[in-house]
Amino acid sequence: MSDWLPLLGFFAACFATAASGAIFTPGAWYEGLRKPWWRPPNWLFGPAWGVLFCCIAVAGWLVWREVGFGLALAVYGVQLVLNFAWSALFFGMRRPDLAFWDLCALWVSIAVCIALFAPISAAAAWLFVPYLAWVSFAGFLNLTMWRLNGPRPA
Repeated sequence: MSDWLPLLGFFAACFATAASGAIFTPGAWYEGLRKPWWRPPNWLFGPAWGVLFCCIAVAGWLVWREVGFGLALAVYGVQLVLNFAWSALFFGMRRPDLAFWDLCALWVSIAVCIALFAPISAAAAWLFVPYLAWVSFAGFLNLTMWRLNGPRPA
């Protein structure tokens, strides 16, 4: 049982990170932006992030079980903060330019997590691969929207 309680903590950390999307919502401003034709429908983002946050939580827990808190989980914490910041930058501040640079840092932190997780837990590293793929896609979408609308769309 004591091994499972920290798993709830990792889920809580991911839930807190996901809360950024509820605090800083797209709203009418986002709906008024020009978007590429290949952008997924709005309804897809919630389920996709839900699955990803479950993978992120389990990956962190797997690493914690093997080595406890250390460098790998410090980088894990950084990626959670960067993930939280994206919604604040893109939707809250309405700055796709800053949000893009945040996504670049997030991408690097996810890649570093994969590299640090791999020797500790192959499963944890693989659980981050879909996250890296999704953030790669999100980065391209963010960049495209920045180019279509400018750095500070009204």
